[in-house]
Amino acid sequence: MAVSAAPVDSVFTIDGAKGKLAAHLQLPDIKDGEECPIVVMCHGFGGNMGGPLFDTIASDLLSDGIGVVRFDFNGHGKSEGRFQDMTVLNEIEDAKRVIDWVELQPYAKSVSLLGHSQGGVVSSMVAGQIGAKRINSVVLMAPAAVLRDDALRGNTMGAMYDPWNAPEYVQLFGSLKLGRDYIETARDLPIYDVASQYAGPVLVIHGTADRVVPYTYGERYAKELPAAHLKLIHGDDHGFSHSLASSSAFAAEWLSGIVKK
Repeated sequence: MAVSAAPVDSVFTIDGAKGKLAAHLQLPDIKDGEECPIVVMCHGFGGNMGGPLFDTIASDLLSDGIGVVRFDFNGHGKSEGRFQDMTVLNEIEDAKRVIDWVELQPYAKSVSLLGHSQGGVVSSMVAGQIGAKRINSVVLMAPAAVLRDDALRGNTMGAMYDPWNAPEYVQLFGSLKLGRDYIETARDLPIYDVASQYAGPVLVIHGTADRVVPYTYGERYAKELPAAHLKLIHGDDHGFSHSLASSSAFAAEWLSGIVKK
């Protein structure tokens, strides 16, 4: 009789685009030699792998037999690198390296992506670049494609600048500094062109009262991606604080229905 292994909960590092990435693996209670679907979770601008939204989604996924890998992007949380050197492009490289690592693990049956805010942009573009043969499914929560328009307007998180003559850095909230490379790459980022190359199943979840990323960006994602489904949460904000449990459960249930087919 096969012996059931204890659930795995471990922290480790992965080589990223700008140094070591802090990562967190959580696996459900699976038997030795068994596989399970894995969801890689990508956090947003200025955030980290923790917080109520990702904690709740991870818990829901694990209870349904799905593993989770979370990580801090370069310059965020406990990962190496300076926030000032972070760009969407090197976050894409970070995510790809995490996916590469997951695919080497003997327990990984498939890889899906879930991204919030800027992490949604990263997830969508990674999926578009590497395709449905490697990425089983994608969930985009309040995907921040507005970041390109913000860069073109010269206004990121309320910090003003000349997008065509960007300074070395722009001071943001707290001690965070937005670097010139971020602005110049965001300004020309082909978000929808790349994301639309992904032909696999996609769920877009967006709050209609999101003041950081208007829900019209979520609507456009749903139109641009060939197999996307849109779920609007009436009256909710960027962090889904008014519907945390139900929005998390909706995302987890949708993923479960896809990855377990």
